[in-house]
Amino acid sequence: MTQLQTLFGWIGDATWGWALIPFLVILGGTFTLISGFVQLRFFGRMWGVLSDGGDRQGGVSSREALLVSVGGRVGGGNIAGVAVAITLGGPGAVFWMWVVALIGMATSLFECALAQLYKRAEPDGTFRGGPAQYIIHGLGAHFNWLAILYAICLLASFGLGFSAFQGNTVAVAAQDSLGLDPILVGAGLALVTLVIVFGGIKRIARVSDVIIPIMAIGYIVLALAVIVLNITEVPAALWTIVANAVGLEEAVGGGVGAAVAQGMRRGLFSNEAGLGSAPNVAAAAAVPHPVSQGIVQSLSVFIDTMIICTCTAMVILLGDVYVPGATDVDGVALTQQSLVDHLGSWAQYFLTGAVLLFAFSSIIYNYYLGETALSVLWNNGIARVLLRLAVPMVVFLGAAAPGATAVFFFSDPLMGLLALVNLLALTMLFPVGLRLLNDYRRQLRAGAVEPVLEIKDYADLDIDRAAWAVPARTRPLG
Repeated sequence: MTQLQTLFGWIGDATWGWALIPFLVILGGTFTLISGFVQLRFFGRMWGVLSDGGDRQGGVSSREALLVSVGGRVGGGNIAGVAVAITLGGPGAVFWMWVVALIGMATSLFECALAQLYKRAEPDGTFRGGPAQYIIHGLGAHFNWLAILYAICLLASFGLGFSAFQGNTVAVAAQDSLGLDPILVGAGLALVTLVIVFGGIKRIARVSDVIIPIMAIGYIVLALAVIVLNITEVPAALWTIVANAVGLEEAVGGGVGAAVAQGMRRGLFSNEAGLGSAPNVAAAAAVPHPVSQGIVQSLSVFIDTMIICTCTAMVILLGDVYVPGATDVDGVALTQQSLVDHLGSWAQYFLTGAVLLFAFSSIIYNYYLGETALSVLWNNGIARVLLRLAVPMVVFLGAAAPGATAVFFFSDPLMGLLALVNLLALTMLFPVGLRLLNDYRRQLRAGAVEPVLEIKDYADLDIDRAAWAVPARTRPLG
């Protein structure tokens, strides 16, 4: 075990330590500038998808794909992850979470648009795609090794590692508020997961379409209540975040460096922009143009970090439970005890329910990412059945993990490697993404309500014509 921890520690240092954060920020900033701040220009257009129930031929609807990805992004990372970031990096970590989200919105738009462009039609009429597919079909067969490396990291980090983290988050919340045995909580969560994942992407999408709005709105309302009750303290909390982020104040050892590292790391874990995870879900949607879903997926980054993570940060920083530099209370327990401090003991039961829904939505999302990765490595029915059995088992084992940070020792390094591979592919394929964006803008200027991909305009690319043979029926998103 010590040797494994040393190996993963070396991988983590080689990615998060010096390569990934500059690459992530510079590349996201470059995408933002070259695209003319596309995440701001299309910000109003993003919200139209929420009214698009979508009668779709083949894949899931654009809104369903959005909610599945929001369900994956909005999970333990928003409740436990923010608390871990503040504990280890100080309040300033929240500022750097905001930074990585704002530039990540552009990165997410391009990676999801590329996943849509290179998606493949499945025998059952659904679509499958993601970074592994746009590496293989966009960069060529001589880059297959890069796609395989990506798929291995995706399967290990999301399909298995982060599923264990979500199980841990639920178990800690249930034990802290209800006194429930983590083993029993893990067993129940694993059983429900088993039922859902055997239904495939369409069942996952239907479940997400119901539970994601309920859990997100409920949690936001609770956090807004805390903010309103402490409205006079909000300016001071915001100042603390900014001051710690730029070094005017220091809350933990490491100062600005700790704030940047933890904010970037936990922010990327939470919103996943640039990681290449969300494109796997984005590719499943039936839309008329790849950029349409790219715009939609950019919104999920905003919802995740700028809204829900900020709510968690305010709950923690406006209370008296958090003590800078102290680590005796961390993860979901810190968020939960902070809510109790503000609203009374009943709040811990509400948060336990919210954590359960958050974590469950993330687990089924993580499973789908694992299944997509597996399709690159070993594409047959036996492999899928084994994964569908393995994920609930990992959730069960994760529920018994000793602490909120324990399950990150191998997932963090693999997530860093995952992001580097994806960002490298995005750099090489950016001209194609910009070509898509320019085509989308040209059609809008010509008066199109919703631009449509013309396959003949992309005859030079390795596109699956079957995936674009029947245009999706849409409602206007403007």
